[in-house]
Formats: sequence, C-alpha cells, structure tokens
Amino acid sequence: MAEYFANLEPCLVGMEACGSAHHWARKLEGYGHTVKLMAPQFVKPYVKTNKNDMADAEAICEAVGRPNMRFVRTKNVEQQGALSVHRARQGFIKARTAQGNQIRGLLSEFGIIIPQGIRQIIGRVPEILEDGDNGLPGIMRQLIARLTDNLKEMDRQVDDLETQIGAWHRENAASRKLAEIPGIGPITASAIVATIGDAREFENVRQLAAWLGLVPRQSSSGGKQALLGISKRGDTYLRTLLIHGARAVIRFAENKAEPDSWIRKLMARRNKNVAAVALANKNARIVWALLAKDRMFRPGYATAKAAVA
Repeated sequence: MAEYFANLEPCLVGMEACGSAHHWARKLEGYGHTVKLMAPQFVKPYVKTNKNDMADAEAICEAVGRPNMRFVRTKNVEQQGALSVHRARQGFIKARTAQGNQIRGLLSEFGIIIPQGIRQIIGRVPEILEDGDNGLPGIMRQLIARLTDNLKEMDRQVDDLETQIGAWHRENAASRKLAEIPGIGPITASAIVATIGDAREFENVRQLAAWLGLVPRQSSSGGKQALLGISKRGDTYLRTLLIHGARAVIRFAENKAEPDSWIRKLMARRNKNVAAVALANKNARIVWALLAKDRMFRPGYATAKAAVA
C-alpha cells in the first residue's frame, strides 16, 4: 500500500481515526498527500446500507467532503510515545487495583479483613503470613505471598512509569506551563499536551471543554433550552485526571482558600462533586488560553482584570 501511495499524485486522503491511523497519516503526508482523520462516530451516519468495505469507503469519501466535519489532528511520534507511557501506566494501575481486591477477597474467605488501599495490603500481608494462629493453610500462605509479590512488582512499574512521565514533562515547555495551574500536575499536564498538541485546532475555549465532555448535554427544542448533566464525551482519561485534580484543589480550599474566592462561593452553592466538575471545566478553558495564545499562567489574572474594570 505504501508503494501505491508513493506513486500516486498528491490528493486528499480521508481515514477513520482508528488503530495505526496516525502512523499512516504521517507516512502519507510524507508522500505529499493531504490526510484528514475523522472519528468513526462521525463517519457512521454516512453508511447507507449494511457494513462492508465498499460501504465504509463510500461513507468516508462522503464524510471527508462535508464543510462542517470535525477532523482529528495527526499526532507526531513524540506525542504518541508519551501517550503510550500514560496508557501503560493506566493499565498497570487497573491491574494493580484488581490484584489488591483479589487478595482482600481471598483473605476475607478465611475471616481475615484488610482495609482498602494498596499500602494497607502491602503493609498487612507480612504479619498475616507470619501469624500461625489465623487458620490459613500452607497452600494459601504460598498463594498470598505470590500474589503480593506480583502486586509489589506492578506498584514498582507504576512508580517507574511516573518517573519517566516526569522526565518528559520537565523537558517540555508547554507541559511545564500547564503544571502551574492549580489542580494540574505533571501527569495531567503531560497527558494534555501529548493528546491535544496544537490547541488552536479548537476555535474557542468552549470547544475544548465540550471535546473533553465537561459541558452540559442539551435536549432543546422549539426555542426551549434544556440542559442536562455533563456529556462525558471525548477523552475519558483526560477528563478523569482534570476532575481528580479539581477534587484535590477543593480539599485544600475548604480550609485555606479565601472566603470570597470563586471556589469557596461555588462550594457554598453546590455540592463538592458539582464544584469539582465546574473547576475542571474552568481549568480546561485556562489550558486552551495558555496553549492557543502562548501565554503564561497568572493566578490573579481574573481578579486584576475585574479591578481594572
């Protein structure tokens, strides 16, 4: 296929943004073609009949020519490398949580209860294995020791990957800039930069927030506006990181933020979950402003602007 496109006159190539799509987009762009990637859910409405290769190709051809179609920016190899580390870390965390729950569940069958948390398991298992009066059979002690060793190894892998992400973050100016925002640390900042790339692909701040699924869903008709909960569309990983970071800011703000600050006023009107999503939305908008306008974060910018007005 590469040979075919290398000998083809430069043209527009439309593709669904699926596995290996970014690799082929970079390769075809190197041959002089114009490549446009589209999310599969935006191509699906153009499939007229049953799904097959010919119908899919026709739908892609129809979709790529739409004037209002939303396209996915091609990621470079550095972005994909950083995102791969994030995905591997996410996988290890998921497997580590499952392994910890399995250990707790198996021990509970023998009347031994361990509190939730990886550190609780790693700290309590040695004394459980050494206790000869808890009724655990020998084969069970060997199994728990094996599972705990695997849990420790996955925990070590998570730490190593976080160190690798931290090193990438320190070498990237855009990532370091985003880490100045309260609620965004090296993990979140590096994931945002590696995923979004050029924020100017979004026309305004609301487009980025909507892409992350942090804006309300709509069910409006006949001129009547009906707003629902957040849409939860877009990148689940980024949205999760932003909301978890917002929760950390809210815990700090409960006791240390100024009473007349934006976050304290919001917490007085809404519960903490709503406040966390609102703060994540606000941080996403700040991210767009910093990346698209090439600015540095200024904590008192809104206050100073209000005072001038």
